[in-house]
Formats: sequence, C-alpha cells, structure tokens
Amino acid sequence: MPEITISEFGALRATGILAGSGKENAGVRVFIKSGGCSGYQYGMAIDDRELEGDTIVYDRGIKLLVDRMSIALLRGSEVDFVENMMGGGFTVNNPNATSSCGCGHSFRTDSAQSPAGEGSGGCSSH
Repeated sequence: MPEITISEFGALRATGILAGSGKENAGVRVFIKSGGCSGYQYGMAIDDRELEGDTIVYDRGIKLLVDRMSIALLRGSEVDFVENMMGGGFTVNNPNATSSCGCGHSFRTDSAQSPAGEGSGGCSSH
C-alpha cells in the first residue's frame, strides 16, 4: 500500500489545478505544520521541486510529495477534495489523527499533546 493516496475526486480536481499552475512536472505537496486547534495543521501547495528526503508517490496520475518530517504523521492518509457552502478545498483523511477540529484542517495524535495555549474548537471557531 502506498504511503499516501489521493481520492478519485481529489485527483480529478488536482489535475485541473496542476494544469493551470504553469509549472511543469508539478505535484501536490502535503505537509504538516504546528498550530490549529488540535496541535497540527495540514498544508498543501503546488510544487515542482523534489527535495532531499521527500517521499514521492504517484497515485491516480497525481504526484504527491511529502517531506521527511511530515510523512510519519501522514502515513496511510488519503488526500481528498470536499465541496461545501464555503467553497471547496483539499482535505486529508488521516488514520493517525486521534482528534480533529477546524473542519478537518487541524488534528493531533495520541503521542502529541496540543501546544500550550491551543484550545479546542469546531468548524465555526475561527
């Protein structure tokens, strides 16, 4: 099983976004950063660079790039695209997350405590 995958709808949307990016051989970089209401936050970007230590997975015709620090928290995850009343965007279905908030943009794992001062909030707490 690949380290990270993308859903069929996510791949469909990513294909259009990548085609319009003007970057040759670009992929979707998925990364983790500190912050958010649960301790970690997902980030995504169109990237045409492959960095040392990157995990690179091709799924459904899409190149997914994950840095060496983020892959430990993303292993087994699926990138998806969701549409709602606020528009749409990419999200991550992460089996490693033990709790999430911020409409799935923020999460934590059992092995990681929330950073000091970070509260728990739902989708509407921005």
